[in-house]
Amino acid sequence: MAGHATDGHPHGADRLCEAGDRVYARAVRRGRLPREDAETVPCLVELALLHPDPDDMGWLVPTSPQEVMTRLLRGVHAEVSASQARVGTAVEAVEWYAGLSAVRPGQSAEGTAIRVLDGLSRIRAAIDEATDRCTTEVMTVQPGGIRREDELREGLHRALAMCRRGVRMRDLYTHVARHGQGLHNYMEMMGEAAEARTLDEVVERLMVFDRTVAFIPANADRTMALEIRHPALVEYLVTVFERLWRLGIPLTAPLPSSGIAGITHRERSIAALLAEGHQDAVVAERLGISVRTCRAHIARLSETLGAASRTQLGVRIAQVGLDGPQRPGAETGDDLLSLPAPSAAPSPAEIRQKGPRAAAVPAPESPTAR
Repeated sequence: MAGHATDGHPHGADRLCEAGDRVYARAVRRGRLPREDAETVPCLVELALLHPDPDDMGWLVPTSPQEVMTRLLRGVHAEVSASQARVGTAVEAVEWYAGLSAVRPGQSAEGTAIRVLDGLSRIRAAIDEATDRCTTEVMTVQPGGIRREDELREGLHRALAMCRRGVRMRDLYTHVARHGQGLHNYMEMMGEAAEARTLDEVVERLMVFDRTVAFIPANADRTMALEIRHPALVEYLVTVFERLWRLGIPLTAPLPSSGIAGITHRERSIAALLAEGHQDAVVAERLGISVRTCRAHIARLSETLGAASRTQLGVRIAQVGLDGPQRPGAETGDDLLSLPAPSAAPSPAEIRQKGPRAAAVPAPESPTAR
């Protein structure tokens, strides 16, 4: 019976105010009460809990509690019936709209197998759901450099829950991630259920759950993502991951030698990318290091190779074979190649003899160029 209320007593018969409760209780005990006793609680009359005594209009008699309850239950039943009717109408509307989006004969179902997730909250919710439903394996590619410990801790409880369910986890990182102690601590906590490998560079972020659903970024700042359930696309991404996984080096294993005395593994990777003509910023991004660190490695590489300029560095990289895959048999200390003696700046004829890649190392970008 809510809804019949006064400004001073905003309530219904099912939740009387304190003053109304006292007056109505007194009326029920006594059978009636003087009209003036109810003047401070007009809600009782408005709610029909009190009504004039037909034998004496100066008195008010209470409506029996049983009748009040019957009225209240009748009102509640009406409200429930109305709510059920609205639910039925809503269900019918949704089913009708769902029918409009159903795949018609001959129509491709690919559109329903790729969902755009706009916003970090929707991305996290979808990944959390996939994590909770995962039963067999997770494959992830994590580009970038050293993993922040707060990022690792954020997903630790979900990863441990998957471990307890027997889920196998494989993660691919860049070699730079090895230098963060947080990653080593994380993998130690995961135990045998998780395995990590590293590469010089990896593809963009990728997560695959049970080989049935995958997530990839949909824009550069990763505020949008694609949830992919199309079997062919998921299988393609799994194949990409498996091939990278075979090339990766276990996190617990040391990185191989560069094959050339005085050149580190990372400097060899930088040299190969420079030889392809990439700017410092691109090299840094692909290897997961800062531009400043990248340029420090390039300076050390130039010094080790005896190059006085970027053009000369390109020639020296080609001379010692750093512009391509590492030659077989050059991975142990006994087989390290020695560097040829530094030479003067290459002549145009020398550059032509070495080919276009010998001069492909770009000049360093100006800090104001971007």
